[in-house]
Amino acid sequence: MSIRLEQKDAALIIHNQEARRGAIQPELYEAIKAAMQNAEAPAIRTVILTGGPFFCAGGDLTQLRQRASLPEDERRARIEQLHDVIRAMHACPVPLIAAIEGGAAGAGLSFALACDLIVAAENATFTAAYVKVGLTPDGGLTSALSRLLPRQLAMEACLFGTPISAETLNNLGGITRLCRKGQALAEAETLARRIAEGPRQAQSQICALLRSAADQPLDVQMAREVESMAQAVASPEAAEGMAAFCEKRPPVFRS
Repeated sequence: MSIRLEQKDAALIIHNQEARRGAIQPELYEAIKAAMQNAEAPAIRTVILTGGPFFCAGGDLTQLRQRASLPEDERRARIEQLHDVIRAMHACPVPLIAAIEGGAAGAGLSFALACDLIVAAENATFTAAYVKVGLTPDGGLTSALSRLLPRQLAMEACLFGTPISAETLNNLGGITRLCRKGQALAEAETLARRIAEGPRQAQSQICALLRSAADQPLDVQMAREVESMAQAVASPEAAEGMAAFCEKRPPVFRS
């Protein structure tokens, strides 16, 4: 198993456990949480989460079988460890990009859908695999699928564990970039470079607004937009952006 956290202007989390198709290990939780904390640094502009030939197959069934003998409060606590990671991802101050080869299943799909942008190889599949082993989704997956898919397709995915192809998900608007096999990380890094050229503060606020928009009444969301826009319009980023527009030149948001 290999889990690495590399940092330049993008924090890159590489979870490569090829022998077990990227099954989740506790070290992955720690790497993701560390990346979310490190993303507070001004130099970090994006976080990219990627894996090996198969992005992530979800929970390790050997470990899950061992949990059956635990008291219920301990079983709940183990699930909350995953949920704490998903919460941290939703609170990330910079855009999150999933670079997916092979596919994502179970909680691996939860990780993918917690990201703001998804780059996927054209042969990748996305599977809510829980029902196949008598389990129910966690990691916020039912929430993410309900936002992304028509109810009937979400039901089919969860009730039967039917894989959704990258092409289908792309046609539904759930994938940012569809690419050739083996090119997901390179394409994600291209997106990361584009993000790094933009205004970090504005991008952070855009992510926060869009992540919560589906859960908020219109008036509440517009109030949040008022607060964000009122701060943004007086920011140095806006000053540079508007000056560049008026002067007909590309904006320079950082040195």
